[in-house]
Amino acid sequence: MQLLRNVFQVGGSLNGVTVCGDYNEGGNFFDGNSYAINTPEGILLFDCGNGDTLDQIFANLRYWSLDPEKIVACFITHPHWDHAGACHKLKRLGVKLYAHVNTAHAIAAGDRRCCGFLYHKKFIPTEVDFPLQEGDTVQFGALLITAHHFPGHTQGCTAFCFDWEGKSVVVSGDIIGTLMVGYFGWSGSIDFDRKVYLESLKRFSEYTPDVMLPGHGLIYLGNPQSRIETALNQALIQWR
Repeated sequence: MQLLRNVFQVGGSLNGVTVCGDYNEGGNFFDGNSYAINTPEGILLFDCGNGDTLDQIFANLRYWSLDPEKIVACFITHPHWDHAGACHKLKRLGVKLYAHVNTAHAIAAGDRRCCGFLYHKKFIPTEVDFPLQEGDTVQFGALLITAHHFPGHTQGCTAFCFDWEGKSVVVSGDIIGTLMVGYFGWSGSIDFDRKVYLESLKRFSEYTPDVMLPGHGLIYLGNPQSRIETALNQALIQWR
């Protein structure tokens, strides 16, 4: 679905953009949200789903008259299977992969940090083309994308920030939880760290984006900072 001009959600099982797993009780967390930006330099993806739904993601792109063959890059928020499982398929298609160095190491290893065990799946290891550090920027034409590292849910969790038609946008992955489901990203990760996570939420609450595109579920097109601050408040109450 189109979120902003030339910005689309093309994957995500919690709200039924892609369908996988058991839907007897509605949506699920088997496929993280994937977003596409149509730029003159090509299509940019943010997260790519679990791999089993990549054909659905491509079909959603075609619905909006976007050619999957024009995908040039994919930015990965963290290495979990539901967000990064399709990396190996994109790599074979020549798509360049960008991720924080910690996430890049996990994806290359395909180890338990990728949490395939949670879904009874094997994560297929893939080399990330461009490992990123905090504050690194990537430019596509006039579009400048900045990586900000917010570990906790995983040690590689990253938000990607950019300006789009006068709005500040953050692709936040699982840095905070999904509205009406929880305040925080899942705590069962092999490299989950509550103390580090709290410090990340403190830093994340200083951001004032106009739009937040999360890792699952609802999109925040108005005042996302209130949701971020609520997550921080709950972390301070529960974790200190």
